[in-house]
Amino acid sequence: MIINGSPRAPKSNSKKYAELFSKCCTIPTEYYALTNTDHLELCKSMEGFTDVLLVFPLYVDGIPVTLMDFLKTLEGYPCPHKPRVSVLINCGFLEPEQNDIAVKMIRLFCKHQGYPFGSVLRIGSGEAILTTPFKAIVARKIKKFAFSVSTGRNQSLRTAMPLPKKMFVRASWGYWERYGKRNGITREQMSAMEIEK
Repeated sequence: MIINGSPRAPKSNSKKYAELFSKCCTIPTEYYALTNTDHLELCKSMEGFTDVLLVFPLYVDGIPVTLMDFLKTLEGYPCPHKPRVSVLINCGFLEPEQNDIAVKMIRLFCKHQGYPFGSVLRIGSGEAILTTPFKAIVARKIKKFAFSVSTGRNQSLRTAMPLPKKMFVRASWGYWERYGKRNGITREQMSAMEIEK
């Protein structure tokens, strides 16, 4: 069972990562995107699965509120069969270790609620990596991750674009500059916003 915990689930990178995982996984998968109204339904569905994969982006060094709300519902749900929970998390930072606190949050939830904790894939540069030639790097890592989930051989994996930080920052600034232009924001306005922070 793959649960997309992104607030932008239908148009999210998490959805793309889930699709890549499904193609690589050797056991059947079913994909679900969290909504505000399907939490109890998903809790009931979990009982029929051996594994649950939570796919989500990093939000303010933690898990998104959409996923947090689902976990609150799951906490109160009496699940007789508790599947193993694995995590595929991505962030816009270059360093995959930026995801560590969010992973610890899920691990702590599992410990307190009696869910076995499985494998982890931390993806750095997650917003950009899928649209670059480096997509092959993350695809290979997802394949390895899918194998670890499907075989129950728990692994903690990480990947990111192999770029120096300065180059990554310069490229990301260029991306946001182009994004701003498409939305009518000038470079000067972006600089002013940066100064106000």
